[in-house]
Amino acid sequence: MKRTIITVVGKDTVGIIAKVCTYLAKNDINILDISQTIVQGYFNMMMIVDTNQTSRHFGDIVDELSALGEEIGVIIKCQKEEIFDTMHRI
Repeated sequence: MKRTIITVVGKDTVGIIAKVCTYLAKNDINILDISQTIVQGYFNMMMIVDTNQTSRHFGDIVDELSALGEEIGVIIKCQKEEIFDTMHRI
């Protein structure tokens, strides 16, 4: 399974989750786990997704989600699970 970590951070507005999830669904990317919080008006979401079924290249997903983030006023970052694990190893 090819897993990717997606983080979304920014000022809370209506539709952030809907727009991100719509993009994922349209590209056959399955959400395995999701956590989101809003603290004093700031939105923070972390997702673990399965990219096995998508025909999209990882670089395209990164670029398109980043552009979507700009469009809706948040920062969206994607990292492959193995890179995320290596960067956050204690």
